Amino acid sequence: MQTTSNNRYKVTIRCNECGEKYILRGRPNEEGGFDTGFKKCVCGNETNLDLDISPE
Repeated sequence: MQTTSNNRYKVTIRCNECGEKYILRGRPNEEGGFDTGFKKCVCGNETNLDLDISPE
């Protein structure tokens, strides 16, 4: 059973260079972004990414 205090979000990351798609869970961080553990795409891209964030 989930509580609303978890504030988890579904984060969909799509690489604009190779088209790879990742679906992860994340939580808001203090910098205004989301912590998902994602570092970079399998093609090596770290910056050219589209993010779609929705409540879980």
